[in-house]
Amino acid sequence: MAGAVRVSDELLREARNYSNIDNRSITGQIEHWARIGKIAEENPDLNYTLIREILIGIKELEQEEPSEYNFG
Repeated sequence: MAGAVRVSDELLREARNYSNIDNRSITGQIEHWARIGKIAEENPDLNYTLIREILIGIKELEQEEPSEYNFG
């Protein structure tokens, strides 16, 4: 279900800048930040790097291209 959400001009400006760097749409960038923020709130002991690696691992499993994770 898609819906309209109001965001500040500053957030929109920042999302535009980051979306260009990360090759995402502006909406995709804001969704990415929301996803990361939600995971971080639910798992306060995880840092951004670990959250990112987990999301990459999930994508690899979905695409049936798993790779070995090396801890440390």
